[in-house]
Amino acid sequence: MTAHIRPDLATIPAYVPGRNHPDAVKLASNETTFGPLPSATKAIAESAELANRYPDNQVTELRTALAEFLDVAVANVAVGCGSVALCQELVQITCDAPTDEVMFAWRSFEAYPIVTQVGNATAVTVPLTDGYLHDLDAMADAVTPRTKLIFVCNPNNPTGTAHGRAELERFLDRVPAHVLVVLDEAYFEYLRLDPQTRPDGVEIARGRPNVVVLRTFSKAYGLAGLRVGYAVGDPEVISALLKVHIPFSVNRVAQAAAIASLQARGELLDRTDVLVAQRHRVRDALLAAGYEVPASEANFVWLPLGARSVDFAQASAAAGVLVRPFAGDGVRVTIGDPHENDQFLAFATENAAQFR
Repeated sequence: MTAHIRPDLATIPAYVPGRNHPDAVKLASNETTFGPLPSATKAIAESAELANRYPDNQVTELRTALAEFLDVAVANVAVGCGSVALCQELVQITCDAPTDEVMFAWRSFEAYPIVTQVGNATAVTVPLTDGYLHDLDAMADAVTPRTKLIFVCNPNNPTGTAHGRAELERFLDRVPAHVLVVLDEAYFEYLRLDPQTRPDGVEIARGRPNVVVLRTFSKAYGLAGLRVGYAVGDPEVISALLKVHIPFSVNRVAQAAAIASLQARGELLDRTDVLVAQRHRVRDALLAAGYEVPASEANFVWLPLGARSVDFAQASAAAGVLVRPFAGDGVRVTIGDPHENDQFLAFATENAAQFR
């Protein structure tokens, strides 16, 4: 006889990370090719010397630093083992029955359906618009008495598309106050929309207790391997997140690196400008080759290749560049260093007639 395990877990797909190969350029995982900032590297080394001690379970110093950075109270900030851990905890604090609904656009971040099912809730997906954006009107129309949580990924992973502030606010005005809306801004630092329309979830959420914002140190800050993300929201929501937080899951090294990175954020903005310039260059070259490529506000571009997506990714891998296919929908290509982007563009342009 074996121990009882929830039978529905057999139907949960495992999260699939981007592929690795030592001899290939990896543009499959939305990592930044820049390493941690120098001050963060120093903090990592120093904190590692205390690895025999437990980290601060309340993450007090980092939460305080984030509160000062964002001009909010410490009670408005929670920290998790990457923003994806916070996604799962948000399902835990809002859903307590299998009939409870978690809504998100599709295609969007592939962890959303996983954390929803792990949380024993029901996923409700709403197709993207023809422009590969969240269909916010359709999402508002899809709210039911069973809706408990809505994820809005902006910029959206994997399409890179982003709504402006006005569109998001109109959507939030239509969502009932008892439904928690998560503005997932993992790629916030790469946004380059006009300042008049550029969305800032923390500002949008002020005065909206049913809105919580997620951001991460994994992308622009170059700390993907350390796993630290944060949530900003109403104190009641944050208090609930702290109750389901896995003790000590944000390790000492991650906390120290994140604090140092915040203190050196001017260097960070310079690095994101370099990547955004490459993003424009890659997209322009793909458009010139005849591909459809929606405007991206993230650190990747999206090729909506449909049924050709897997074949494109396999051919790209054979040419020495790993990209991320989403079968039947498209291919996500992370922006890398210039020479890596050049290698991908050489493959894409040479094979444009076959795949565009």
